[in-house]
Amino acid sequence: MTHSRGRPPFPDLLTPAEWRVVEAVRHGLSNPDIARRQGVSLDAVKYHVANALQKLGLSNRKALMQWSGVARSSALPQSEMSRSMNIQLGPVGQISRSVSNIEDAKRWYGEVLGLPFLYAFGNLAFFECDGLRLFLAEGDGDANSILYFRVADIHAATKSLQERGIEFINAPHMIHKHADGTEEWMAFLKDNEGRPLGLMSSVGPSAAGGKS
Repeated sequence: MTHSRGRPPFPDLLTPAEWRVVEAVRHGLSNPDIARRQGVSLDAVKYHVANALQKLGLSNRKALMQWSGVARSSALPQSEMSRSMNIQLGPVGQISRSVSNIEDAKRWYGEVLGLPFLYAFGNLAFFECDGLRLFLAEGDGDANSILYFRVADIHAATKSLQERGIEFINAPHMIHKHADGTEEWMAFLKDNEGRPLGLMSSVGPSAAGGKS
């Protein structure tokens, strides 16, 4: 009797670990940043990046950042990847602010300023501001704040804006998956002076109901 060896094939282009690293690359994180945030070794990150590039037939990291693939397990409807429409940006849903120490900032914005705390992971924290989400990130205190516009269909919005000649820094990518399965998606574009603006979309598990 013959027994198969090794790990069973995963029914997707990439393994779950490779998807996590690819999403982080598309978000613009360096390999050391990815290793630190995901709690894995730097060699593991390099291995997953190399595997993803080989599997997808991409030549380099820049090409990977522009790749718009979506995991089969994602709540994002696959139909969103091919549609284009004359979209209108929704309201500003988030604004970012750099802080020098995330723990001190969490205490000040939450306990002193009194903003309702939403959630945190790694060196990131989020607060509610009456419908506007404040995103705090530990890092360069001189970095520009970024406005994030809500859109219902992030792939269609990206495609429509690209057709207007707008340059995107990266393809739409998932940055976080909540415990209830809701996914946070983002993409970044450049304004007329080359400064970043963000698109954001939240997709619940029910949105994947029509996927096969």
